Amino acid sequence: MESKDIALYLQNNPNFFEDYADMLADISIPHPYSGRTISLGERQLLALREQNKNLERRLSELMQIAEGNNVLQKKVHQFTLALFGTRDLASLQAIITQNLHDIFLVAHTVLQLWKDFPPSSEVLSFVDNQMHPVCSHHALHDTLPWFHVSPEMSLRSFAYLPLHTNGQSIGLLILASEDAQRFYPDMGTLHLQVIAEVASCALDSSL
Repeated sequence: MESKDIALYLQNNPNFFEDYADMLADISIPHPYSGRTISLGERQLLALREQNKNLERRLSELMQIAEGNNVLQKKVHQFTLALFGTRDLASLQAIITQNLHDIFLVAHTVLQLWKDFPPSSEVLSFVDNQMHPVCSHHALHDTLPWFHVSPEMSLRSFAYLPLHTNGQSIGLLILASEDAQRFYPDMGTLHLQVIAEVASCALDSSL
C-alpha cells in the first residue's frame, strides 16, 4: 500500500481516529524546523500557528495598501484643487506640471497640447486609441526627446496619460522617473486616470 492510498482512506473515513483515538497520542512525526519528533496534535497546532502568521502578514499588507491609497487620494484631491480658478492656458500648463512635481514628487513631466505641438501620426494614433494611462519602462513612439534631458540622465520608467475632451484627444501628459519601479506595466492606474481626467477638464475650459 502506498502513502497516497493511506491518505485517501483517511479522507474517506473521517471517523477512523474516533474509533482509534489512542493512536493520536502514540503517533510521532518529525518537527518541521528541528530534528526532534512531536505528536500529531503538536504538529497540527504548529500548522495553525503558521497559518495564523500568514493571515496576519497578509492583513498587514492589505492595511499598508489601504493606507497608501488614502495618501494617494488626498494628493489627487490636492492636485484637483490647485487647478481651480486658473483660466490662462499657459499658467494652467505650468500649474499642472509644477503640482505633479510638488505633490507627487514626479521629477520629469511633459505636457504637450496638439494646438501648440502637432504630434506625429504615430503619437496621434496612440493617444486617439488609448483611453487609459499606459506605464512602460521605456519611452514610447519617439517621445524621449520631448524631455530635453542631458545624455547622462537615464529615465527608466514612464507613465503616458492621454488627454481627451468630448471624445477627442487634445494632448498628452507624460510622467517619467529615473526609478525603474516608479511606473511599470502592471501597476494600477486608477489615480493616474483621475489626474488625466482632471487635467483634461481644466485644459478644455482654457482652450
